[in-house]
Amino acid sequence: MELLRLDLQFFNQEKTEKATPKKRQDSRNKGQVAKSQDINSAILLFFVFLFLLVFGSVMGEVFTGMYTYSFTEFIHWEVTAATTEQVFFQMTMEAVKVVLPVMVVAVIAALLSNYIQFGLLFSGEPLKFDLKKIDPIKGFKRIFSVRALVEFLKSLLKIVSIGGVCFAVLWLQKDELMLLSLKTVSESIAFFAQLTIQMGIAASLMLMFLSVFDYLYQRYDHEKNIKMSKQDVKDEYKKMEGDPLIKSRIRDTQRQMAQQRMMSEVPTADVIITNPTHFSIALKYDEEKSDAPLVVAKGADYVAFRIREIAEANGVMRIENRSLARGLYASVEIGDSIPEEFYQAVAEVLAYVYKLQRKV
Repeated sequence: MELLRLDLQFFNQEKTEKATPKKRQDSRNKGQVAKSQDINSAILLFFVFLFLLVFGSVMGEVFTGMYTYSFTEFIHWEVTAATTEQVFFQMTMEAVKVVLPVMVVAVIAALLSNYIQFGLLFSGEPLKFDLKKIDPIKGFKRIFSVRALVEFLKSLLKIVSIGGVCFAVLWLQKDELMLLSLKTVSESIAFFAQLTIQMGIAASLMLMFLSVFDYLYQRYDHEKNIKMSKQDVKDEYKKMEGDPLIKSRIRDTQRQMAQQRMMSEVPTADVIITNPTHFSIALKYDEEKSDAPLVVAKGADYVAFRIREIAEANGVMRIENRSLARGLYASVEIGDSIPEEFYQAVAEVLAYVYKLQRKV
């Protein structure tokens, strides 16, 4: 009977693992984030139409005044290069007064929609030229991919939903539409402007509702795309471990944590033996836990100063003994008992401390 051979490396390449923080950051640096264009469009449309709802009448008056002035004043001017330039400049400035606020609102809305989705991000990576983006084979695959089908269904749903909302707005205004023939031109223009704004706000709200589901899908798709294989995780770990900078940071972090733990033990010490300035050794003796006093903290120079400072703040007695401080600093590690050679000297120090504290 012939046995089938399985290559375990094949399964090792399956992208089954969640992306590591480093992988997520690398993807973010490349501009690869979960983002819904529908949220951008919905927020942009909503704020623009809301701006038009509030300031539309003012903008209409500016345009009306501009055209009125054109046909009452400019038409009487002599056509020369200077007057033409002046007319063009004045008309442009009036148009800027109307269009610029709308553009500012649109830019703010676009920035806000992006910030809501993925925070502050500036990356030029998506703008770089990449031949893979124009690969016809990959382009063909994208056209007939699951994502393309989802995008088609989304577009269909948006057309139906937004079309339905706009029809509902028109239906509510059907009586006014029937009476348009009885209105003046200015009244008809004002009505259509108001109707357009109503449809725009209603459509943007519907799109905003649909964009929530689109964003959830984009997040799911993004998480799926940045998944890693077990081998990818191992390679990343090896790379990070081999990086001298990463190793240095890890050692610094470990050193800081160890020093913080050590400093937290200083208030529990019975005595601090000093050099008096270069070395500080914190000793603690609990006859129920150990046969000899323990070194709970030690340090030189600045660390020694911090030990003395914490001890003073917590009422721990400090004794100056240069030779004993140097000997303990060189011979005993933090958490270890003192060697027998220091028993006599340390016992005398502790007896003196206990006597002062009236423990004996």
